[in-house]
Amino acid sequence: MKLGVYNAILHDRPLPEALKVIAGLGLSGIEINTGGFLPAVHVPTFEDILVSDAARDDYLGLFEGTGVSIAGLNCNGNPLHPKPEIGGKHAEDVRRSIRLAERLGQNRVVTMSGLPGGEPGASVTNWIVNAWNSAALDVLDYQWDIAAKFWRETDRLAADHGVKIALELHPQNLVFNTADVYKLVELTGATHVGVELDASHLFWQQMDPVAVVRELGPLVFHAAAKDVRVNTENARLYGVLDNRFRRLSPDEPRTNLGGDEWANEWPKDSAWDFVALGRGHDTAYWAEFLRALYEVDPDMMVNIEHEDTSLGRIEGLEVAAKVLLDAAKSVGVLAGA
Repeated sequence: MKLGVYNAILHDRPLPEALKVIAGLGLSGIEINTGGFLPAVHVPTFEDILVSDAARDDYLGLFEGTGVSIAGLNCNGNPLHPKPEIGGKHAEDVRRSIRLAERLGQNRVVTMSGLPGGEPGASVTNWIVNAWNSAALDVLDYQWDIAAKFWRETDRLAADHGVKIALELHPQNLVFNTADVYKLVELTGATHVGVELDASHLFWQQMDPVAVVRELGPLVFHAAAKDVRVNTENARLYGVLDNRFRRLSPDEPRTNLGGDEWANEWPKDSAWDFVALGRGHDTAYWAEFLRALYEVDPDMMVNIEHEDTSLGRIEGLEVAAKVLLDAAKSVGVLAGA
């Protein structure tokens, strides 16, 4: 099993410095962002690598002697967004990342299933969370038709390049739970589309990531180590579908999600928060998580995603790495253990 870091939190420094940070944590992998919501900061020669062996070799040379190697590519975004400047771009990022993965000797690309609009001509997405009425099921039928076509084609492309696509089960996507995974595979006949098991999004949905790993089995291709803390008192009042976000103004720091869409400010007294490993679930839980993943694939890549806003970039990685390494050692899933 290979443990590493998803590199978005280290986009503030050049790749060689990011590799030093990861090696210093005692980890051996880096999952590299290659498009979608975020730019490919650590792949400045992306286009050259696709066509030039020299550019590819120069890039791979940056990892030599560092003790850290590439542990998958990531282009999380919305490839089904109804606006072409978002959906069209993110879909192309997925295709380019598949080609880049093959060029770099990688066989995993992480992304999201995406979410279409609710009807023809829509310009915004429509996430159905409780389809108790027939109109909601009509929306879902429309969305699944779009998703099935895209992922059927993308699955073939991935197979042609020897790459497997790992979908993060992220809310505000069409595929965000176990049943949705099975439905996508059934509708598409996919052989190279499966799951990136990011425990955090399952926690706040009141799902058990260990149970989900064991249920999906070989459909779990990749994993993320990110924790969630449910703030019980607030959750009692607002529920886990807490929607009290604040729109950020153009003169405030904010993250562009494509086109004219931006990330909002998290609720101040939120029902739940993303936290570093161990701050929502203890080391013993993460040991069982790793054990379940190891049973599916002893070579599984598991990468820390740091989004704990109460901790600095390096501080959060240090906290998470200690818990992850302690968990891995306790169940003997590291190479050579």
